[in-house]
Amino acid sequence: MFTADDARHWALLTRAALAARRAEIDELNVFPVPDGDTGTNLYLTLDGAIEDATAALEADGVRGTADLVRECTTLRRAILMSARGNSGVILSQVVGGLCDVVIERDAEAVDVALLAECLERGAAKARSSVAHPQEGTILTVADAAAAGGRRAADAGGRLADVSAAAVTAAREALARTPELLPVLARAGVVDAGGAGCVLLLESLHRVVTGAWSGTDDGLLAAAPPRHRSEWHRERADDVADGPGPSGAAAGPDDDGADGPAFEVMYLLTETDAAAVDTLRDTLDGLGDSLLVVGGPDLWNVHVHVDDAGAAVEAGIAAGRPERVRITHLASQVAAREHVVPIGVVAGAAGPGVATVLETAGAVPVHFGPGRRPSANQLVDAARRTGAPSVVLLPADPDGLMTAEIAARAAAGEGIEVHVVPARTTVQALAALAVLDPDRSIHANIVAMTGAAVSTRHGAVTVATKEALTWAGVCRPGDVLGIVDGDVAFLGTDLVASARDVLERLLSAGGELVTLVIGADADDDLARQVAAALGRDRPEVEVVVIEGGQPVYPLLLGVE
Repeated sequence: MFTADDARHWALLTRAALAARRAEIDELNVFPVPDGDTGTNLYLTLDGAIEDATAALEADGVRGTADLVRECTTLRRAILMSARGNSGVILSQVVGGLCDVVIERDAEAVDVALLAECLERGAAKARSSVAHPQEGTILTVADAAAAGGRRAADAGGRLADVSAAAVTAAREALARTPELLPVLARAGVVDAGGAGCVLLLESLHRVVTGAWSGTDDGLLAAAPPRHRSEWHRERADDVADGPGPSGAAAGPDDDGADGPAFEVMYLLTETDAAAVDTLRDTLDGLGDSLLVVGGPDLWNVHVHVDDAGAAVEAGIAAGRPERVRITHLASQVAAREHVVPIGVVAGAAGPGVATVLETAGAVPVHFGPGRRPSANQLVDAARRTGAPSVVLLPADPDGLMTAEIAARAAAGEGIEVHVVPARTTVQALAALAVLDPDRSIHANIVAMTGAAVSTRHGAVTVATKEALTWAGVCRPGDVLGIVDGDVAFLGTDLVASARDVLERLLSAGGELVTLVIGADADDDLARQVAAALGRDRPEVEVVVIEGGQPVYPLLLGVE
């Protein structure tokens, strides 16, 4: 049975997954407008909904989790109010459809039959919300997931079988989206909204099973937190150079370049069904990408138009528009296409870390115990990026001063180098995860610095000699549990010690745990730690990286 606590965990885990994959999904966004904000909008929609729903329940005196019907009732309204962009509004309908079933059935928990019905209702509600549905989008993926879940339920499957079937069908549908939308095939990507839907379903399956998803090939698989688009592109390669399924090339409007100029969004209150029907007809005549969802007392309106004023005036005629947002789409697209290249140089504690950094587009500089890179090496690495602006991530506390010297030296060669105070490997990876090529160098520095300093870090290692530590005298063979750079305790077992370090790091909260496996680590170490974390904290996403660093069998980070 899927309980109210499970529903909370699902929402939190999906939010964590969207946060970690936000930039990746943004990179996939070419339809209906290539403005690169689908991942951001999906994350902000769910993040705002969770915060608003929690606040509403607390205001009513609820501490902790309410009953399932009340949780769903609160979340359904909250996500409608927080929906952002075309993708966020559709997500609100997928989630809203799931909630509708629970509320109508007055369900205390969700069983196999109810889960299949929830998936079907969510897909159906999303599709009915779009004025002119397009295949090859999140609608196609949601439909496939619902059909897969229904087949498993009708075959007598368990709850986990239904969620697994939904994930499998959704992934297969996502891989096929370029066959249905030629603009995706030309760009070599799958649909961004569909990718977000797969994340939602993968998170559901993880909560249902309590299993760690770090070994499969889904969006939650072990890899760098954001640079994951190859997973999608590989599945679009076979259609990337061909025409659409009808054999005709895509029309000039397929990528949104010649579409309406503005995106208009607002909430509508103080209205009725007849006025909303009139509004829908009026907006349909003004533009495209039309969504008018909600009711009966609150509606969320989204449309792309050339005349933003007319769209708002239509809302005024229908009721009371609130939270009006108008975005000039051409400027948003142009901002993505005309950016100053930003290079990244980062310290690499092991060959696996170096591979991760290179995959992410950074230039790695190797270091290890007793072997720190010189300022000249860092300047040379900055040159190799070929970018006029470079971010330097030392990934080592002893390398910060050298990095600052390198930045000053590079300035003399006309290279603008900024040092982000990433003192550890996990902090460097966290900073790299939020790099956004569409932002200015200074905006990136602020975001990357915030990500680095807010990432709590730890490690486990084995003492090789007797020494005095903050936790007492250690002897050869003792396991040292390191928290934020200090030896916090002495242990006897690496797995138990790593779990203890994580508990301390997670005591202040966290959504994403990164495990970096060392060169001499037992193959089972990370799997056991991740599996235990999946059981104890199913809302936390786990990313595992083969780091190959010496000395430390496991580095740990919490974001």
